[in-house]
Amino acid sequence: MNRFIKNYILTIALATVILSLSSCATKVPFLTSSVVPAARGIVKLSTDKNNNYVITLEVSNLAEPNRLQPPGNTYMVRLVTDDNYTRNIGQIEETKKLKASLETVSSSKPIKVFITTEDDPSTQYPSTVVLTTGNL
Repeated sequence: MNRFIKNYILTIALATVILSLSSCATKVPFLTSSVVPAARGIVKLSTDKNNNYVITLEVSNLAEPNRLQPPGNTYMVRLVTDDNYTRNIGQIEETKKLKASLETVSSSKPIKVFITTEDDPSTQYPSTVVLTTGNL
């Protein structure tokens, strides 16, 4: 009986740890795009020990930006914050297998993440939106 109780308590403790770890991150997929319909991606949102928002982005089947209409030179990742401000959070470095990723930190709470094509990475205002999430 004593062994049964130990196993029961261990199982409950393990289940609690797994549930608490899995609930720390929010995963939101990118919506299907008419600009790059084959592209698929996900945004993972969590918080770090300083209560900043850790944003991890993974995209696959993302066409080269110069092959889109209108063509661009690079992909930029932007977010809309909870105070309705749009921020540039990074540039996507493409790989040869049409996969890309980005990890960054924001002190503002993200509401939506989107990817644009730009001719110049220092552009302040987004031009062509390629992929977007729903609300995070």
